[in-house]
Amino acid sequence: MSLLHHAVRQEPFAELSRFRSEFYSCLAKRSDALFELADAVLCADGPVRSLVELSLVGEHRRGHGGLYDALAAGRVDIARLRRALATVPLPRAADGRLVLAADITCWLRPDAHTSPQRILCHTFGRGKDQHIPVPGWPYSVICALEAGRNSWTAPLDALRLAPGDDAATVTARQMRELIERLMDAGQWKDDDPDILIVVDAGYDVPRLAHLLKDLPVQVLGRMRSDRVLRRAAPPREPGTWGRPPRHGGEFVFGDPATWNTPDAATVTETRLYGTATARAWDRLHPRLTHRSAWVSQLGALPVIEGTVIRLQVEYLPSGATPKPVWLWWSGTDATDTQVDLLWQVFLRRFDIEHTF
Repeated sequence: MSLLHHAVRQEPFAELSRFRSEFYSCLAKRSDALFELADAVLCADGPVRSLVELSLVGEHRRGHGGLYDALAAGRVDIARLRRALATVPLPRAADGRLVLAADITCWLRPDAHTSPQRILCHTFGRGKDQHIPVPGWPYSVICALEAGRNSWTAPLDALRLAPGDDAATVTARQMRELIERLMDAGQWKDDDPDILIVVDAGYDVPRLAHLLKDLPVQVLGRMRSDRVLRRAAPPREPGTWGRPPRHGGEFVFGDPATWNTPDAATVTETRLYGTATARAWDRLHPRLTHRSAWVSQLGALPVIEGTVIRLQVEYLPSGATPKPVWLWWSGTDATDTQVDLLWQVFLRRFDIEHTF
């Protein structure tokens, strides 16, 4: 008690003790049994394959009856737990900004015929060259990425998708609520750099950036290699009649003749991938043709400009032939330093796979 409160919170052990106390307060019913159950999951020697085995872990001081009673009758204050996670110290990127990765993972439930709201989830690797749909529960998970030579992440939120949910809409709402909690907790201030959101090719990256355009965020995501974007509309000549064009020439990912000279380019020597070459083109946008995802828009469909980055590495650690990776960033006028930082941050997105 002789130390200042803000000084005590800087110590890792004190911070962990504070979070454990707050986590205990989030357990609204059967708190003691649920708390010991959480400790048993964390302290188990290996994967948890059956619930009753957790009652044998030393940290679980109750019988197996108390374990099942905690799961059946226990309650967790999820809103308070989300606020508690937003207050812990979070990892930062090399430039000091927060980097949040979002992805969807599926908890496969093929034999749980009575479980509600199951969705057919596409799975990979369950058969040779086969993508088999298996019933399960998809979860949208958001983690804070860490810099340095490790694969640790800080999970901050998880939300189960219901049948018929749109991934971009659900993720945008989930991300908005999380960023508001981070701002309330003091994790982001007015003079801090924008929060960087990193997603994979399963998301509509320009649409996600459009849905979050009023927040201090930038969106970086991968695009398929068969995409076609448009350049900015050329300036209108004086005295020209008719409606002005809204789109410029095409930028075809698969046709180098349409690329022209890049606005930024970097060459970096890496330990795992050899020579990494990145080129960037500014002010490219998709030409929107369907209004189904933009029903709230009045008038013309929006023009969402960003920077396209093409990353090509020399080799892969697995020995496979490397293919170019196409990224879209919601910022514009990227410099060589920004391009180099962006593709390296994107490669850290795969740390969330290790979390899963």
